[in-house]
Amino acid sequence: MQLTFYGHACFMIEVQGKKILFDPFITYNELAKNISIDSIKADYIFLSHGHADHIADCITIANNTGAKVVAVFEIHEWLNKNGVTNTHPMNTGGKWQFEFGTVKCVVAQHSSALPDGSYGGNPIGFVFTTPEGNFYYSGDTALTLDMQLIPGWANLNYAILPIGDNFTMDVQDAIKAADFVKCNQIIGVHYDTFGFIKIDKAAAKQAFANAGKTLHLPAIGETIAL
Repeated sequence: MQLTFYGHACFMIEVQGKKILFDPFITYNELAKNISIDSIKADYIFLSHGHADHIADCITIANNTGAKVVAVFEIHEWLNKNGVTNTHPMNTGGKWQFEFGTVKCVVAQHSSALPDGSYGGNPIGFVFTTPEGNFYYSGDTALTLDMQLIPGWANLNYAILPIGDNFTMDVQDAIKAADFVKCNQIIGVHYDTFGFIKIDKAAAKQAFANAGKTLHLPAIGETIAL
């Protein structure tokens, strides 16, 4: 597997020959100004919730690429009304066998509304089980005891967790989340984009190291091997 970071909580994972894009928010992110969404190829787009900083470029990229968009039912319906019909609705607790592996939707403690103010359903996270490895993307979330269920569904190689505080977990809560999901290789997201979520990256990496874990903070546009 390979992961390419596009800033904020947007990233691409390539697995089983498929390009899977998560929470596309690039055009409106000043830190990602060197990334052109027209250059992004995707087979799937997974949306954790409906906030603009996770969905802003979804319609454009879906139309450009023909990618199948996976999201909760309310977002699926909203996308259909906005011209994106290649969608797959899911919801918390459900799982589905895709061509690249199995995805289970799990609890995220956050909020969700769509850019036009309509109801966005429940926020969710995703547990991916694939022949090339397993990973968890929590989406925007607080620390929750439900995370302790995840090792029963998958032995994780990586977890992608928010670390920016204010709207989501901070570094210390993300370390505890890593304990809950029994994963020591963490990719941090949802930090630095706005003034509310600025972090000290060196201090964050050291805090994870002190806990016996590795925090990966790839640069925007950087690809790392998983």
